[in-house]
Amino acid sequence: MIEDLVSGGTSQFSYGRGQCSDGERFRGGADKGAMSRNGSVWAKDVPRAPSDAPAPPSIDWNDIRQNRKKYEELKWKDLPPLKKNFYTEAASVSRLTPEEVVEWRKENNNIFVDDLKEDGEKRSIPRPCRTFLEAFSAYPEIMENIERVGFVKPTPIQSQAWPVLMSGDDLIAIAQTGTGKTLAYLLPGFIHMDGQPVRRDERDGPGMLVLTPTRELALQIEAECSKYSYKGYKSICIYGGGDRRGQINLVKSGVDIVIATPGRLHDLQMNELINLRSITYLVLDEADRMLDMGFEPQILKILLDIRPDRQTVMTSATWPTGVRRLSKSYLKNPMMVYVGTLDLAAVNTVQQSLLIVQEEEKKMYVYDFIRNMKPQDKVLVFVGKKIVADDLTSDLCLQGIAVQCLHGDREQSVREEALSDFKESRVRILVATDLASRGLDVHDITHVFNYDFPRNIEEYVHRVGRTGRAGRSGAAITLLTRDNWRMAPELISILERAGQDVPEELVLMAERYEKHKKEREMCPPRGRGWEGGGGGGGGRGGRDRGQSWRY
Repeated sequence: MIEDLVSGGTSQFSYGRGQCSDGERFRGGADKGAMSRNGSVWAKDVPRAPSDAPAPPSIDWNDIRQNRKKYEELKWKDLPPLKKNFYTEAASVSRLTPEEVVEWRKENNNIFVDDLKEDGEKRSIPRPCRTFLEAFSAYPEIMENIERVGFVKPTPIQSQAWPVLMSGDDLIAIAQTGTGKTLAYLLPGFIHMDGQPVRRDERDGPGMLVLTPTRELALQIEAECSKYSYKGYKSICIYGGGDRRGQINLVKSGVDIVIATPGRLHDLQMNELINLRSITYLVLDEADRMLDMGFEPQILKILLDIRPDRQTVMTSATWPTGVRRLSKSYLKNPMMVYVGTLDLAAVNTVQQSLLIVQEEEKKMYVYDFIRNMKPQDKVLVFVGKKIVADDLTSDLCLQGIAVQCLHGDREQSVREEALSDFKESRVRILVATDLASRGLDVHDITHVFNYDFPRNIEEYVHRVGRTGRAGRSGAAITLLTRDNWRMAPELISILERAGQDVPEELVLMAERYEKHKKEREMCPPRGRGWEGGGGGGGGRGGRDRGQSWRY
């Protein structure tokens, strides 16, 4: 019928409200009279291709796939030259023996470096720079910035990442949150941009791109860029929820460094409002979090417009399977630097306390904690849902307690104000969702209070890492209910790695969960199962379902 309509035939059926040739009813959308006059569904004045027009050429997809590399070379054949190696090893570093290097790495949080080059002979791994001068003696402007800020010595990840990056290699940097990964990639990025053969005023776009998962982290990195300004480089922040037109105007006015969330940057890219071909230094910051948030498709499309011979840095606090897979796609023969262990671990400068409570008791516990806060204390209260954040914040405000709230449904200006109030200590309590668990850099947070346990153990580690930063100590208080029992075995591992005491109740919870899991595997329930409680049969209420185990 469709083919007959398009070709204008009318032999098999009539038009309008009528009968098909097989007797079935149908309602036609065209005017019956017009159909009978024209013999077609199309009006007379609709332009149509001539009947003898040649068919459009078909696309040979097999040829495109087989010759993909050739087409990529054609796309990038006019690239300007690129320089990557800017490192000159200091004499004091060159004198280090292999034994001294091994000992130094072991003493500094057990730094491990590996060459992930797949083909050919392995490369020699650069020795660490133990002082700022060993890394940047040839760059006085960098040293001036460091002295002005007042840093004493590099963090372990910085000491080993700087010689790798300034040597021109791609890098995977894995370290616990709050260990200085941002500065580890920013300073080599400044040097990289300044050393390119193409002059700054001749580039048709930015030279460095930092992709990051959240607006708060993007704004924080942009603030770091401004703090360590180098050669007058201009940085801008592009993120969803901000003033799109204003961000477009900033891009058009000329920019050297772009810090962006993938969604908004992809929007500008698709509308040809930003040129990414000029980027030679790419950073994928908090790669594991960007995967969790579903940004992989946008990242892949963004990378299609960035030159393939760029230098790439990927940072992460954890090393899950998804990040390992992405590293093979995004980086070429990278070096890997990780501090501590690739196993998930919380910072050992935080005292972790756990309380097993009933759901209805949670508010009482958080109120008691806030009443006992000292004047210099600053607490970040994590909740699981936006509505809980609003509810808890309102309750605290009604009691006359100064508090701010941060979650994804709040206007960007309100979010920025809340974060600013907390950083400047105008309020000393911030209630937030996991939006604040990554990248939030407030050095004087003394306590993290987990009102709700997070959805996975990785987020627990990131939450805890919001305190105990930059050499300080901190404390994390976590409320668990029986609905969180599936997290107990992994939580015990985190506590043991950090040298924390493991409550006996948590061990019992883990044992009951493991026993419950084995029972379910051996004899799965016939009704609708549920993971959080006990036996799941027969449509009974949540209260009854949880009675298969108790404390």
